[in-house]
Amino acid sequence: MSEPEKRVRNGRVRWYARYYDPSGKRHSKAFDTAAEADRFLTTVKHSKLTGGYVDPNRSKLSVGTWADQWLDSKLNLAPKTKDRYEGILRAHIRPRWGNVPLNKLTHADLQRWIAGIDAAPATVKKIHRVMSMLLAWAVADDRLAKNPADKISLPRVRQAEKRFLTHQQVAHLAEACGEDYRLVVLTLSYTGLRWGEMAALRVHRLDFLRRRALVAESVTPVKGVMMFGPTKGHERREVPIPRFLLDDLAGHVAGRKADRLVFTGPRGAAMRYPVFQRAALNQACERLGIPRLTPHELRHTAASLAIASGADIKVVQQMLGHKSATMTLDQYGHLFGDRLDVVADAMDTARTAALASGGSDGYPLGTGGRVVELRH
Repeated sequence: MSEPEKRVRNGRVRWYARYYDPSGKRHSKAFDTAAEADRFLTTVKHSKLTGGYVDPNRSKLSVGTWADQWLDSKLNLAPKTKDRYEGILRAHIRPRWGNVPLNKLTHADLQRWIAGIDAAPATVKKIHRVMSMLLAWAVADDRLAKNPADKISLPRVRQAEKRFLTHQQVAHLAEACGEDYRLVVLTLSYTGLRWGEMAALRVHRLDFLRRRALVAESVTPVKGVMMFGPTKGHERREVPIPRFLLDDLAGHVAGRKADRLVFTGPRGAAMRYPVFQRAALNQACERLGIPRLTPHELRHTAASLAIASGADIKVVQQMLGHKSATMTLDQYGHLFGDRLDVVADAMDTARTAALASGGSDGYPLGTGGRVVELRH
């Protein structure tokens, strides 16, 4: 790597930094001062030594063009997720950054942009996530040395207080929703299915002998069209069906073909969330004189009722289809505190029984199936 080269053209002095990239290709970049050219050459040398070199020509691509390529590469997205990403790119990212080259993005500019978005904190976080993901892909493709969207300060999202229904409240709500929707309320409240999972449930995925429902599909509206696809997380799971629901479900699907939907709308198509909300749930809440509920709160109710019935954290995690027990604890951990007295009482009972049965002398400890005597 040579020293900056001075050139004078039409009375103007320019300094040229000439260098070779890791592939051996020669490059040249002009600067107004020797110091600027020298700093640039030092930066190039350091990036080559550390493996962080980025071809300047590859980072000149505009954010809008790169966003299109990034979205086209996302083959594993659910239809609803891809539609949401397209909406964020169209409404927020392209208007501000569409014509800006990737190499002109700075952390400070992105921070000011995020701070100026007039939207709910949860929406701002989603916008930032999309921007960060497409820039991370640019880093992976050697178009950027680092992601300028990393470590952006984001607004704090306040978690809304969750509401849970009791067994009696679920029963009253189901009846108030009417015969067409009674079983929908009970199924959501006792299986913990997401709305899209319930709406996509097919007859052949109900196992009445084992009292299980196989959750393998979800349905969601995308641009007004109901789209079937994989579940959230792209994983299948089984959820338990309480015995009292079996007869109702069996009667409900009697005579239907195995590939038909268990629950359908008025015209026989997949049931839509807004229709159920307006036609049944809102009116039922008004009749009962309670604040309006959402179908997702019936999923919370299922988690609450399962925990109160003695289900441990791993069972609740599997039932709800969470990626980890940590996620389940973050949402419902406070409900397990109500069982501390039960644990203490069980330990009391076990201790009393163990001491009453007697035992050998000494202080035996169980370790890996062996009994070890403690010596003094």
